[in-house]
Amino acid sequence: MEAAVASAIELIVRAYIQVGDRAALVGLLDHRKRIAKDLRSRTSFNFAVPLDAVETEIDVIEAGVATFDKLPS
Repeated sequence: MEAAVASAIELIVRAYIQVGDRAALVGLLDHRKRIAKDLRSRTSFNFAVPLDAVETEIDVIEAGVATFDKLPS
């Protein structure tokens, strides 16, 4: 989250981390992965731009999930 203005997904991930809701974050990750899979399967149009955006969101969400994995139990 290096940019001066955080993206919407970064704010959402940050909020889930603050409230400790790992399950919601994993659900969000699963949803974005389903969207990416759906976009990859479509051949009727070039979905490279939205797919790139979704993959960037997946990276942000995975980083958020990783913070939970680093926390002491």
